[in-house]
Amino acid sequence: MKTYKSFLLVLIATVAISFTTSAQNSQNPWAIAVGADLINLQGDNTDSGFNFGAPALSLSRYLGAGFSIGAQYALNNVKNNNQDLNYTSLDGIVKYNLADENIIPYLFAGYGMARFSEDNQKEGLFPSTESSPNILGGIGVNFFLDDNFAINVSTSYRGKREQHTFNHLQHVIGLSYNFGAGDADKDGVPDQKDECPDVPGLKEFNGCPDTDGDGIPDNKDRCPEEAGSAALQGCPDSDGDGVADADDQCPNQAGSAAMMGCPDSDGDGVADNVDRCPTTAGDSANGGCPWADSDGDGVLDKDDNCPDVAGPASNSGCPTEPTDLIDFLNNEANVIYFTASSSSLDASDKAILDSLKSLLDRFDSASIVVEGHASSDGSSALNQKLSEERAASVKAYLVDKGIAASRIETIGYGETRLMGDNNTVNGRAMSRRANINRRASFSMN
Repeated sequence: MKTYKSFLLVLIATVAISFTTSAQNSQNPWAIAVGADLINLQGDNTDSGFNFGAPALSLSRYLGAGFSIGAQYALNNVKNNNQDLNYTSLDGIVKYNLADENIIPYLFAGYGMARFSEDNQKEGLFPSTESSPNILGGIGVNFFLDDNFAINVSTSYRGKREQHTFNHLQHVIGLSYNFGAGDADKDGVPDQKDECPDVPGLKEFNGCPDTDGDGIPDNKDRCPEEAGSAALQGCPDSDGDGVADADDQCPNQAGSAAMMGCPDSDGDGVADNVDRCPTTAGDSANGGCPWADSDGDGVLDKDDNCPDVAGPASNSGCPTEPTDLIDFLNNEANVIYFTASSSSLDASDKAILDSLKSLLDRFDSASIVVEGHASSDGSSALNQKLSEERAASVKAYLVDKGIAASRIETIGYGETRLMGDNNTVNGRAMSRRANINRRASFSMN
């Protein structure tokens, strides 16, 4: 007997190790089973043969995390040393599933009553002189035939608590029916197996519908209301360019995935749907259009500091500096001086302006500023007017020589920019002048 107990413990441990333990995902929480049992008595002075009997009935309820509880009732006829005994057992069982597959091994344990009687004359189901509480433990396997039916095989060792009964093995084989699963959407797929439990669907899609009939269930279909292909996750591709219409910015024009399904007619890397010049290759930074070169100098307007005036690239598209004209304007010897209270030009002044006129002819885009000044003698108002007249007389002379008036700006500063000490004759003479400077917006070609 001790040997058999050791064997049973090793067998239970081996089964537990042989299967990966996981919570059973029971499709139906209730199970009722009917079958036959085999009783094998254990201990000294017992007949160790197998005794076949029926029925063996059980009812169980799945709780979760692999655990179930239930009750088992069994009848049998047992022979022991030529003595016929009626066998009855009733047990409460706790079961733990070791897997969640079509074949589910399990361990179970429980507590119950077992009766061995020569006749049924004594009152009560389990009279004390023929019965004993039993502690039991065992192993079993359910072989599922479908979602509801399973063949069940189990074996357990039952230890007696009273001397007038027997330690024994009980083996049960039977058929169980599992029931009680919910089906909220009434599609024939139990909620615990239904991937779409609130929407009627098809068994082949685990309870999910296929609204567009493209063979892809709605829960895996990006476009459940439009028939499409599996390669595009159930979405259509109207223009056949390999980009699903849902992602295609040009669904009716074949394009490329790189262009979000749109064509690029001019091959400039800008899709036609956003290309402002779809038939002319351009720059993406310019909306797909080529950059303009307004002055035709080979320097694009975006890089040309002087887009309306031609100039070399080495000078950012602007004309090169007119060195001769700049040198003339920077020469202090070219200042025009006036006599007191006068704005008239003398011969030396005109000679200076004639030289300036020839330079302006050479650089026909140049513009200048003529600044008139006055000394501090006299009133400020008079000096302001006089400075403006001096600048105007210089401009008038150059315009009369053929220089466009638009190229000459005049400014009168009055007595605000004196030269030298105006308490002296020389200081006042230096202040009565006109300076010619380069206009800030000066440009050349």
